Amino acid sequence: MAKLIECVPNISEGRNQAVIDAIVDQVRQVAGVTLLDCSSDTSHNRSVISFLGNPESVVEAAVRLAKKAVECIDLTHHQGEHPRMGAVDVIPLIPIKDVTQEDCVAWSKEIGKRIWEEAQLPVFLYEKSASAPHRVNLADIRRGQFENMGEKVRLPQWHPDFGGPAIHPTAGVVAVGARLPLIAFNCNLSTSDVEIAKKIAGVIRQSSGGLSCVKALGVMLEDRNLAQVSINMTDFQTTPLYRVIELVKIEAARWGVHLVGTEIVGLTPLQALVDTAQYYMQLENFSCDKQVLEQYLL
Repeated sequence: MAKLIECVPNISEGRNQAVIDAIVDQVRQVAGVTLLDCSSDTSHNRSVISFLGNPESVVEAAVRLAKKAVECIDLTHHQGEHPRMGAVDVIPLIPIKDVTQEDCVAWSKEIGKRIWEEAQLPVFLYEKSASAPHRVNLADIRRGQFENMGEKVRLPQWHPDFGGPAIHPTAGVVAVGARLPLIAFNCNLSTSDVEIAKKIAGVIRQSSGGLSCVKALGVMLEDRNLAQVSINMTDFQTTPLYRVIELVKIEAARWGVHLVGTEIVGLTPLQALVDTAQYYMQLENFSCDKQVLEQYLL
């Protein structure tokens, strides 16, 4: 059987289409890889790129993408709502077919080693690939962002896994690791008051005592004059989409605002959407495999 893994790099560029295209083209040029999606956000100034393929080809595409990002993106001139520490900020690997999480950990280390050797971009291993407990959570690694990372990596506990105690002067550092499928899910509010979005994010995220497997922050969408609760869901089976939506609605009502829309960035597992449909439609005795036409045909 063919082995398949997915890779979802996040690059710190969401406004310059020529730069985004040049970086994405690195993926298109690798045989054995299929580009699935590229979602860019101008307020976040960030793009999420998703591609799928055999492990050897995905490793090659990830390294080429990282090298091009280092060449094209200068973080000393970068501004955006989303926290970032690198030109290519994070490179996760997700097992899809006939591979294990442990396999992806090994490939993530290969990617990290090559990125340091070929682009001189220091690498942190995170999530399942982490070399220490305090490096598992991406937010902990990224804390301080590009502007303070040079000082941070000089601390012994924050030396990169690949590279010395210094950052790349224009491209910062990158996190590489193996993880489960993640849903990037945003809730847009009927207000331009970003402090409300920040308060809601503080209620729903796990680190503040909220929902398990939920990360969240409040940001401002300048182009739409809307506040947004930007959410990463690391395990939708533990905390489903609909539970996040309902809690955001409840907290928004507290401040006299409401949801004007939600969005999913990149790809999401079908089951996450089916679970949400089951909840809102109050479906009884429903089977995704037998009652969703496309799933039945597959």
